[in-house]
Formats: sequence, C-alpha cells, structure tokens
Amino acid sequence: MKIDNSLGPVGGLPSGDNKARQARSAPAAPAASPSSSEVELSSVASKLQEVERALANAPVIDAARVAEIKQAITEGRFKVDAGKVADGLIENIKQMLEAQARRA
Repeated sequence: MKIDNSLGPVGGLPSGDNKARQARSAPAAPAASPSSSEVELSSVASKLQEVERALANAPVIDAARVAEIKQAITEGRFKVDAGKVADGLIENIKQMLEAQARRA
C-alpha cells in the first residue's frame, strides 16, 4: 500500500522543514537596554525601608512588662481571668479553622 501526500498541509500551515518553522516561532531576543548604576526609589519604598529598619531594631519582648508581671506573680497580685483565656483560645481556633478552610 502506497501512502501519498495528496492532501497537502493541514490547518493552513506551510509545508517545509521544522527548522524554518522553529526559527519563525522562536521569540525575539530582548533588546539591549542601556545599563545604569543608579536606582531611584519611590517615597513609599523609602518609607517602607525606614519601617523595616525600625522593626529590626525593636525588641520582640517588652522587658518592662515581663518584669512587672513577674513581680505581680511573686507578690500574689497576678490574677488569671479564665474566661478571657478561654475566649482567646476559642478565637485562635476559629482563625485556624478559617485559614484551613480557605486553603482547601
């Protein structure tokens, strides 16, 4: 059985070798842009950098507050509000469940 190519190219594509097709479909190289060693930041970016520096230097723990609570515990003045603790735990669980539901 002989197979001939009497139908011609399919889908309006020109016939020819694959190299020519690949050359036509290859993306053009990006144009060379003049190099510059200067970068200008917007005022928002500058402000963000200032905030980042301030946060990096800020203590994570309020040492004065920790000392105050330690003193209150030592003196027996520190009272735990069980209702407030329970409310906080419930709120944290709600947030975790909502976050988990959004990911699913």
